[in-house]
Amino acid sequence: MTSAWYVLHAKPRKEEFLTEQLGLRSIEAFCPRIRVHVVNPRAKKVRPYFPGYLFIHVDLDLVSQSTLHWMPGAGGFVSFDGMPAFISDSLIQSIRQRVDQVNGAGGEQLIGLQHGETVVIRDGPFAGYEAIFDACISGNERVRVLLKLLRNRQLSVELPTGQIQPKKQPS
Repeated sequence: MTSAWYVLHAKPRKEEFLTEQLGLRSIEAFCPRIRVHVVNPRAKKVRPYFPGYLFIHVDLDLVSQSTLHWMPGAGGFVSFDGMPAFISDSLIQSIRQRVDQVNGAGGEQLIGLQHGETVVIRDGPFAGYEAIFDACISGNERVRVLLKLLRNRQLSVELPTGQIQPKKQPS
């Protein structure tokens, strides 16, 4: 087998610690971090883009899964049917580019969105759907929207800020 990218669960707020532990074992780890705008000046201004997860590039024939599962700060692999799920190189590259864009723009933030405003979901499983903006969650890095469903039902969904954009009103 050759090296591939896998997703490893990290214990709560241990992403940076786990990245260091993996580095000590010469395992390439990628924990995307974004700048956030915080209210409390003592709060961290850089946070994981995927809290509780990080990506590792490893050959599982050379490094046992149990070593990675029981490493300090680790919570095991993201798995399907007992097999660790691998991630394509192109997806990792896309994540790197998105994180660079967000950080280059000074962090993720939604300026001017009001409760009840219509937004369009641009990425993820609900891409292309319209929703109603409900609230910012956890210091502007996530938002709650109400997804319009059949029979006028709405489903509350939490998404990363970068996955929505205001709907452009016709001129």
